[in-house]
Amino acid sequence: MTELQSFPTAPSALSDYDPYRFPAVYIDDLPEASPAAYDIPAAYDYPLPPPAPAGRLSVPLEPADRRRLELHAALTTAGIAPLPGDLAAIEALCTLDDSTHIALQRWITRAT
Repeated sequence: MTELQSFPTAPSALSDYDPYRFPAVYIDDLPEASPAAYDIPAAYDYPLPPPAPAGRLSVPLEPADRRRLELHAALTTAGIAPLPGDLAAIEALCTLDDSTHIALQRWITRAT
């Protein structure tokens, strides 16, 4: 035998291949068939308007609310998800003064 010979039991079409033994046969490199794949905006796809700082309400946050937002942001940045039972502890920590809260954020951000 000097040439490549195909066997009669060899698969003849791509659909004959076993997807578990040859998973790369079924990988499709074509883009997803959606309007966004072809830069066609869909009916529900529209750009949001730019933010208008002049139109914002000038309602200052209470210090405890600001601390709560900062604490949640620090926990999220550190990859720590607060559990539902932790919300009471977060409330208690937010009532502390700013210097304690700054130290708490420093401990959280340096722990990562």
